[in-house]
Amino acid sequence: MRRAFITLLAANALSVTGTMLCLLAVPWFVLETTGSPVLTGLASFATTLPIVISAAFGSTMVDRLGFRPVSVLSDLVSGLIVLAVPVLFLTTGLSYPLLLALLFLRWLAATPGETARKAMLPDLATAAGVRIERATSAYDGVHRGAAMVGAPLAGVLILWLGPSMLLLVDGVTFLLSAALVAAGVPRVKRGRRDSGGYASKLRAGLAFLWRDRLQLSATAMIVVVNLLDTGVTQVLLALYAREVTGDPRAFGLLTGVLGAGAVAGTIVYGTAGDRLPMRLTYGWCFLLAGVPRVLVLAMGAPFPAALAVTAMSGFAAGAINPILGILQYGRIPVPLRARVIGAMTAAAYAGMPLGGLLAGSLTAVIGLGATLFVFTGVYLLISVPPFVCRAWRELDRPQPADV
Repeated sequence: MRRAFITLLAANALSVTGTMLCLLAVPWFVLETTGSPVLTGLASFATTLPIVISAAFGSTMVDRLGFRPVSVLSDLVSGLIVLAVPVLFLTTGLSYPLLLALLFLRWLAATPGETARKAMLPDLATAAGVRIERATSAYDGVHRGAAMVGAPLAGVLILWLGPSMLLLVDGVTFLLSAALVAAGVPRVKRGRRDSGGYASKLRAGLAFLWRDRLQLSATAMIVVVNLLDTGVTQVLLALYAREVTGDPRAFGLLTGVLGAGAVAGTIVYGTAGDRLPMRLTYGWCFLLAGVPRVLVLAMGAPFPAALAVTAMSGFAAGAINPILGILQYGRIPVPLRARVIGAMTAAAYAGMPLGGLLAGSLTAVIGLGATLFVFTGVYLLISVPPFVCRAWRELDRPQPADV
């Protein structure tokens, strides 16, 4: 079963690499063809809104159809949709509205696959004899490692191939991910299923999340930080690369060193995380992951300094998702796992459609530098709850889930 666990990690690495290629290729493609930060923000909206919809309403489908089949089908459909973008662009032509529609469908199809792979993780880790701290760190480390490789690779490939051809590579990565899971990951035994229809099962997942104040607070924090991260990654960094450095490789490098730092942080947490105070580790890492890397850009620091600070922020971010994973797997009952994770994903992504629109619109009104300062202030405010809220004390003593 260790081979199945490793196969799951490899498939997720391919899927995340494709996602990073898409995240960098699309905004650069829109900026190249329209020159408009507002339309770039609108494209970001089209890639994030379907994540919310799919995570909210698709998680019950994941429970019904099974983790493995949904993972395979999701990546297969996503790959075919992504391949349609460069094919249409190079043949019959691709209008901006059609691009938005394809982006919407691509992310609508991709999200259930991510939910399914995440839901499979603890069972495959148990079968492989891997501790949950190391399993969640390995999953997040592979995710961040793929981002680390995919982002600078995308910046280089944009120069060599152009953003449209880069999307061909993106589509192939999803097809390979589907093949890996289909061939190398067995069906996961999912425990007792509860009765009831689609609506009642969806309500059960939402009700569980609403009662768990700690996970509800953590999700609320992620809502805001994902909104900010979307605006930074998909709009502000692209504008920074074009206006300040004039080189798309700066876009890829900033995203890549963030991932590199996060991989290092995830490895350190996977090794020593069980000896660290979970609440304070999470609180300080959350603070350092957001504020410094945006502030250094807002202050107009030299590009090498921006890279160094971004790497430091990435290192701090490396512990965040593993801690959240431990929290989820320790408190969510197995029959509710996909639904609750899906509800948390939907909530966490709820602000993302607005992130790109906000960043693009605010930059058009007050300029890039002022927008970066505004984002820095919000990052600081959203980092406060782990230090002051009573519910966060439970993070140091997570309760085991009922199975």
